Amino acid sequence: MSIEAPQEASEPVRATRRTPSRASTRSVTLADVAALAGVSAQTVSRALRNPEEVAEHTRERIDAAIHRSGYVPNLAARNLASNRSRLVATVVPSISTSVFAETVTAANEVLAPAGYQLILGFSDYNDDQEEQLVRQLVGRRPDGVFLIGNVHTDASVHMLRSSGVPVVETWGWSESPIDDQVGFSNHDAVVDLVTAVHDLGYRNPVFAGSLIPGDHRSRERIAGFRTARSTLTPGSVDRFVDSSDLPLTLESGALLLDRMLRAFPDLDIVMFSTDILANGALLAAQRRGLRVPEDLGITGFGDFELSTALSPSLTTVSVPTAELGHIAAERLLEKMEGRARGQAATRVAYKIAIRETTRRQ
Repeated sequence: MSIEAPQEASEPVRATRRTPSRASTRSVTLADVAALAGVSAQTVSRALRNPEEVAEHTRERIDAAIHRSGYVPNLAARNLASNRSRLVATVVPSISTSVFAETVTAANEVLAPAGYQLILGFSDYNDDQEEQLVRQLVGRRPDGVFLIGNVHTDASVHMLRSSGVPVVETWGWSESPIDDQVGFSNHDAVVDLVTAVHDLGYRNPVFAGSLIPGDHRSRERIAGFRTARSTLTPGSVDRFVDSSDLPLTLESGALLLDRMLRAFPDLDIVMFSTDILANGALLAAQRRGLRVPEDLGITGFGDFELSTALSPSLTTVSVPTAELGHIAAERLLEKMEGRARGQAATRVAYKIAIRETTRRQ
């Protein structure tokens, strides 16, 4: 029997991290798809660019190969070659309010079937933040730009005009638009609303809205209220309550109602720059035992879905939110595809919707 000499203790084996090989991490290429489909890379490329030029049975094989391999076309390279991105840069203040979401959704219903995708950015009612978004989005070379609002920093305007990209502004009205605009005057809409409730017998209105620098539509509506008051009751005091310190919620409407009642105990109607605040005030008034409209009239702006669902239904300015999006997107599409040139301005018709919150018996 032989006895083996003792072995020296070896160093403990340390786990080593395997570095993935290039082959294991590389992306699937056009050549891989071609090999799977049994066709040339040129045929795959043609099928992706101009599918009508490739026989149907060949397209089906290529589609199956793409699905099996997980291939994603390099759109950046294709865009460089074609000078088209098929992207529309879209900047909105927020989508927490349904009216902006409805406008953007309507725009997408026009643009998506034509092969365009929206890139969405949120300015949060901040002009400087919008400027940064414009810089970043235009840097991605979109084929068009869709904006909610028509007041921007000088730098934003300069970038957009210098880009040579079609631009359409919505939800406002300007005498000097960047390019195209589809909208209405928020100022004039409130003038018409105040005049309408004055004709119904309301003489002591109070208006609540935000003076946040970036919320230009609210500021225009406040100005419209003041214009109407100066015309209907010259020399009257400014009956306004600032909502800038409050979020845009139903609860804020309740808080504003309290402020308005304390500041102006003689009020007979409370008017708000948006339906969200107005509906919050309506619910709070009912909790207080106030009869609407017998004790207190209430109006809003925007005609949100909740405004007709509540009882009593809310008097408001009804804006064709979907029509805004459709018309703006159609115009943008025409310009992106070279079917229209020059500037165009389209006014959409808002409506003063007199409902139960101002219909006194």
